[in-house]
Amino acid sequence: MTPEIRKAAELLRAGGLVAFPTETVYGLGADASNAKAVARLYAVKGRPADHPVIVHFASGEQAFGWAREVPQAARKLAARFWPGPLTLILRRSKLAQDFVTGGQDTVGLRVPSHPVAQELLKQFGGGIAAPSANRFGLVSPTTAAHVREDLGDEVDLVLEGGPSDVGIESTIVDLSGPDAVLLRPGGISEEQLGTPLRARAADSPRHAGGMDRHYAPRTPARLVPTHQLDKQIGMMKDRIAVLAFSRPDERVDYWLRMPRDPAAYAQRLYAALRELDSAGCEVILVEAPPQSAEWAAVLDRLQRACTS
Repeated sequence: MTPEIRKAAELLRAGGLVAFPTETVYGLGADASNAKAVARLYAVKGRPADHPVIVHFASGEQAFGWAREVPQAARKLAARFWPGPLTLILRRSKLAQDFVTGGQDTVGLRVPSHPVAQELLKQFGGGIAAPSANRFGLVSPTTAAHVREDLGDEVDLVLEGGPSDVGIESTIVDLSGPDAVLLRPGGISEEQLGTPLRARAADSPRHAGGMDRHYAPRTPARLVPTHQLDKQIGMMKDRIAVLAFSRPDERVDYWLRMPRDPAAYAQRLYAALRELDSAGCEVILVEAPPQSAEWAAVLDRLQRACTS
């Protein structure tokens, strides 16, 4: 146990805010049972009050204590993927109050695998409400430096943990009803889940990352099919930045080449969007990834980032 993690746990108990690394992105943590602390978290992020936050735990046993009902499907997924980048939506117990659930009868539960997150959760001993450690709707942070750039001294402590390994948020599965519903693709693919999933419906619970525009740079961004990228570049009069699979084009002011492996792309995505956002260009063009199951989570993030 490092002194920094011990200090972080003490700050959380005192109602403070601590940013910490997870394998997905960096989270902005508050004591999930402390209404004032969570209200401060919402204020710092600029998060709408009815938008629920995911509660993080050191173990599945602790997490399920915050659920009123734990179906067998939830236990099976937890046994396979916790600790890891999976969030389960279950009907809440009395421990999960309105200020973390957005007033809904469900709660999002996760057990992260990052060693720093695990040590913090064990030392703290309870649930930590932790959305991504950035302003609401903007690009998520995957390093401690990103958190400091976004939130500055509004966070009481930022724990270092290196770049996030997964790089995009957790997969969210809703098990609060009769069917399993995929609410958000993420670090675990639908194929890996290995359970029949229904698509999100209008009556599905509100959840983290569910806004049409999310994970977005401040610079306007457009998602462009591969076969249209060259034409789009030729038509642009503004200074443009490009995120693409191919080699740089001399007509472009700022170009970042991305890996063709979906996991490697995901791990680098948010840092790349932040870099392009700081390039001083007027438009970001993003070459669309393949329309395949293994790219579903990346495509979800890009579509939301490029929604005007």
